[in-house]
Amino acid sequence: MRISVPYEKTVDHHTPEPRTLRVRSVTPARLPVIPDARGSLSFAETGTHLPFTPQRYFLIYGVREDAVRGEHAHRALHQYMVCVHGACTLALDDGAARDEIVLDSPGLGLHIPPMLWTTLRPHSPEATILVLASDVFEEADYIRDYDEFLRLVRAR
Repeated sequence: MRISVPYEKTVDHHTPEPRTLRVRSVTPARLPVIPDARGSLSFAETGTHLPFTPQRYFLIYGVREDAVRGEHAHRALHQYMVCVHGACTLALDDGAARDEIVLDSPGLGLHIPPMLWTTLRPHSPEATILVLASDVFEEADYIRDYDEFLRLVRAR
């Protein structure tokens, strides 16, 4: 049984409009936030905010302040990232341009298409990042060597 509850889609005006990035095809977006006396709710819907139907999710959390995650690219996988607690910096590299974006609100999401070298640095061990993936885990989809990544980008 599906229960439909009416709501007003609002945007958290405390989350600034994301800036345009130099890295190709990366799409940051303000997500709807519905605040009320009980707290706030943020969401993303397939077709409206999510450009793919997620097949998997994972959480990144408890990362030491001096550690990084990512440092790889995907051949075909799309990801959508939201920092649901705390803040993190994502360094993005498409082989031609590099950029950084801070995710510091559940009201800000970032679509990361394939063939982008991505490095994630949480700002504190409390930072929690939700990642929605377009497919199940497949080791062959990962490019873990930066020089190989650059060769593949240049061959396109």
